[in-house]
Amino acid sequence: MSPAHRPTHPRDRAWVEVDLAAIRRNLNRVREVAGAHVKLVAMVKADGYGLGVRRVLEAIRPAGPFGYGVATLDEGLELRQLGVSEPIMVYTPLPHDSLARCVAAGLIPAVSDLDTLAALHRIAAPASGPRTAIPFQIEIDTGMGRAGFHLDEAATWWPEVERAVRAGLRLFGVFTHLHSADHPDLGSARAQVERFDRFVRGAAGIGSDVLVHCANSAGSLRLVSRTANAVRPGIYLYGGDIGDPANPPRPVAAVRARVVLVREVPPGTTLGYGATYTSRDTERWAAVGIGYGDGLPRVLGNRGRAIAGGHRVPIVGRISMDTTVVRVTGDVSVGDIVTFVGRDGEAEVSLEEVAESAGTIGYEILTGLSSRLPRIRT
Repeated sequence: MSPAHRPTHPRDRAWVEVDLAAIRRNLNRVREVAGAHVKLVAMVKADGYGLGVRRVLEAIRPAGPFGYGVATLDEGLELRQLGVSEPIMVYTPLPHDSLARCVAAGLIPAVSDLDTLAALHRIAAPASGPRTAIPFQIEIDTGMGRAGFHLDEAATWWPEVERAVRAGLRLFGVFTHLHSADHPDLGSARAQVERFDRFVRGAAGIGSDVLVHCANSAGSLRLVSRTANAVRPGIYLYGGDIGDPANPPRPVAAVRARVVLVREVPPGTTLGYGATYTSRDTERWAAVGIGYGDGLPRVLGNRGRAIAGGHRVPIVGRISMDTTVVRVTGDVSVGDIVTFVGRDGEAEVSLEEVAESAGTIGYEILTGLSSRLPRIRT
């Protein structure tokens, strides 16, 4: 039964459907390519890439990942509240006054500078009381530039890391970020991996028990590290394209909303804020209960496409906070479902198409979906 003809749900004017089986298939594909011996760290930051971390965990936890990756302290605390007992790694540098809460919750912080390392050491070795072996990860900057110890200065900072470990901290992981693993030309990504591997092979103190990783989604499927024992896929799990035609992801998210009004207008009728669209002939317009307040990018006005009545239709006029208008033909009525991301029958508006039309990336489309849209498992 196509979405346009499903029984209506009386509660929701617009919603996000999350295909949990597709998440599991995408995760299993990463595991197949990376190898069974490689640990899998599932990235679930930004509320599961906008799809609702509770829903996402329903799909990922049965697959038994080694651990989870988040960006903020609060995201890690939420996972603990949801019953996650596996390692939870915080990948964005934390303010020093947040480190104690991070440690108390059993989260694993990332360290990018010696000041943060010293702050962790102070927590581990208080003036009185037992010493705590706090686990931490070292981020190494191989070209991303936004965080991490400069690789070229390893002779200065690595001895301090070793000293901190001898003093009671625990080196849990060593990682870097790839900046262009999803590009057609993998030359720069390979260079990053080679620099990272060279450091890991030459650094004393990185034992087999240390988590070593450099691969995001694209790196997990397109690159090989000689030293890594883990990968940390993110967007691929949620249906985002990573530039690998051999491994297209299964689509995960669908954004749908209901028609709230259908009207026929004569030629010369203007539409929306700024009157950016004017009907050329007699036209049928369907007002749909979704807008930029729900995360549908405003820039899609007069540019994007949707599916109504099983057919692709244009979005006309500017998108309002709560309403979007599409130009329709045929049998479209109040209460029918319009798809803005996803498939309806043979017609599809892919996540990548929406992102391209909006001049952005799929990550931003997914994470921009507002809390006003319920996340519904399928």
